[in-house]
Amino acid sequence: MSKVYLNGAFVNTEEAKISPMDRGFLFGDGIYEVIPTYSGKPVGLKLHMQRMKNGLKEVSIDYPVDLNAWTDIIDKLVSQSSSESQGVYIHVSRGTDSKRYHAYPSNTAPTVFAYAFDTPPSQDSLSASIKGFHVTTGEDLRWQRCHIKSTSLLGNVMHFQQGQDAGVDEIILYNERNEITEAAACNVFIVKDGVIYTPPLDNHLLPGITRKITIDAISKYTDIGVKEAPISLDELLNADEVWITSSSKEIGPVLSVDGKLVNDGEPGEVWIKAQEAYNKYKFTC
Repeated sequence: MSKVYLNGAFVNTEEAKISPMDRGFLFGDGIYEVIPTYSGKPVGLKLHMQRMKNGLKEVSIDYPVDLNAWTDIIDKLVSQSSSESQGVYIHVSRGTDSKRYHAYPSNTAPTVFAYAFDTPPSQDSLSASIKGFHVTTGEDLRWQRCHIKSTSLLGNVMHFQQGQDAGVDEIILYNERNEITEAAACNVFIVKDGVIYTPPLDNHLLPGITRKITIDAISKYTDIGVKEAPISLDELLNADEVWITSSSKEIGPVLSVDGKLVNDGEPGEVWIKAQEAYNKYKFTC
């Protein structure tokens, strides 16, 4: 029987209990992270912990993030399974109040929950079983604080379902200026004429850890240029390559957008170099 981490203790999954008065349940009032691990080694742990600190500060949840403590917790969670590829979900809500009231309560202890789950294996750019993705596009109708990794994900869920209803893996979103923001659960990159582009960070998109690792890895191990610049919908549709990045997908090559093949419908040469660089770099940060 697997165990989860809840408020300082490891308990059987079936025995873990959280109050229905918890603000995470009532308001989606919390912050979360998903940390990938391979053979028990986490990817970007310090970066994930720093983003969690930043998010908690943004929403005024008083929870000290202890890197050493979380290293031990993650190790114990993933050691329960023999799977080489696992993700660890961490959820910190504002905690349980005595009443449902919109204002932040005082003197509530945060609810802290984490569990491990199996994920797809790491992408091997030389493998015949590369996972490619098919996506659609749509106008970004979410709130304007997407840089906070909040547990209030209804907007993202609705957009992701839009992609599922279209029979594809993801949906890439654009704003009122027809500029790409991000996907429902990923950051976005394109390649044009040998140069890699990704939208600059602002309140319309999440500062993805995989996004950062990808940029740093390419800069360290290749001579390919990476530019953070606005990407129009037209530029996306006419790109030589399109990628989506996330903790579970790593650098995911997009094979088609809105039913149109990207280039020849196969992962591109720049993606191969980028994924190789990512694999070299991912355990160093």
